[in-house]
Amino acid sequence: MKITILGAGPGGYVAAIRAAQLGAEVTVIEESEVGGTCLNWGCIPTKTLIASADVLHKIKNAHNYGLELEGTVSPNIQKIVERKNRVVDTQVKGIRGLFKSWGIRLIEGRGVIERPHKIQVALKDGSNEEIESEGIIIATGSRPAVIPGFRFDGTRILSSDHAVNPGSVPKSLIIIGAGVIGCEFAFIYKEFGADVTMVEMMPHAVSSEDDEISQVLERELKKKKIALMANTRVEKAVITGKGISVQLSDGKTVEAEKVLVSVGRAVNSKDIGLESAGVNTGPKGEIMVDCRMQTNIGGIYAVGDVTGGIMLAHLASREGIVAAENAMGGNARVNYDVIPSAIFTSPEIGSVGLRERQAAEKGITYNVGRFQFRALGKAHAMGEIAGMFKIISEEGTDKILGAHIIGPHASDLVHEIAVAMEKGLTVKDIARTIHAHPTLAEGVMEAAEDVHDAAIHCPKKEGKRRDTEPAGSA
Repeated sequence: MKITILGAGPGGYVAAIRAAQLGAEVTVIEESEVGGTCLNWGCIPTKTLIASADVLHKIKNAHNYGLELEGTVSPNIQKIVERKNRVVDTQVKGIRGLFKSWGIRLIEGRGVIERPHKIQVALKDGSNEEIESEGIIIATGSRPAVIPGFRFDGTRILSSDHAVNPGSVPKSLIIIGAGVIGCEFAFIYKEFGADVTMVEMMPHAVSSEDDEISQVLERELKKKKIALMANTRVEKAVITGKGISVQLSDGKTVEAEKVLVSVGRAVNSKDIGLESAGVNTGPKGEIMVDCRMQTNIGGIYAVGDVTGGIMLAHLASREGIVAAENAMGGNARVNYDVIPSAIFTSPEIGSVGLRERQAAEKGITYNVGRFQFRALGKAHAMGEIAGMFKIISEEGTDKILGAHIIGPHASDLVHEIAVAMEKGLTVKDIARTIHAHPTLAEGVMEAAEDVHDAAIHCPKKEGKRRDTEPAGSA
């Protein structure tokens, strides 16, 4: 069976490999580079910059660990970017190597669906190629969203694509949007020496997260002297001799050398032949799919950002696997109830499942367990005590509804709870599981115990008593 995939990002290239594993003859059409936004301009570049910022922070604070250093340390942006590029290039070569291993054909060009089962490709050399395919998977991703009056120029007004390739660190930076991407860049550029101001229209930073997690992050932003102007909209940008002036909805004006616009992403669904193929789209151009990633047209699937859902690389990869399996005759589905997410701020954030406000909105009677990083010996040994663990469970069934962690290695720690949720385990199942000491993962166990007021390293809560069935019982 022939399967053709538009886009080689984390949705497309993973779909290609799974289809090839299942015996398909696979062709991938990519206009730019394999790995998509995630590898080339998003996930991997930003985490590489964050790694440099983290090392810089540790060196600056070496005296807190009893270490004496002579001289000064400062970021060399050119070398930092060079290192980032080497990391990206290594990963790109890895994907290309996997394609070769599985016999996947990669076409460098732009594909347009002329009708179901037929794609025209404008190749980079100026020629064209027609491809007939029994199955098509659309994985064309997304791009930085633009807001009126803030057109990207790469000099004064930057997108996230520009921000991962800085020629220099601006003395001052305004970040429009305090969501995931905006907050990650705020910590990066602040550590590199920029004076950072964030403008956010929502009441809180990372407003998609649990409210308590947002509050902790805002506290850390304040500690880092990163200014946050919440409940505020930007109205207009004016280029000045020294930089850029941004007028705000409250009548105030903020000025900086540069502005980074980080207000979300727009789907890449235009000019790829959806109309010709009869594929249904939503109001923002998102491709409409069912739980099997199937569009309204038989044999055409769509995955990842272009479907307008939660824009996470790992979710796109899972959707790619599901689409490939179904294109090959399977009946796979994605479990959207258990999707872990990670935000690489300082400290990190890891989340899975319902936020507390979502549980309340659904009318669920629930319990909450909390545990602070500062109560962990390992956190003190590391010198990183900011943050908390939070687990939400359904009262009566003890079913895990969600978990939220902010602190060191939160992006890794959250997966223990994701596995528990996927397998239908209860909070008490986590609490009864012995966790090694001293580790950060002990905080997961203690938060689970605290759901039933049985955490060993939490002070006694007035007016509460231990659960009638101890969490540690057999």
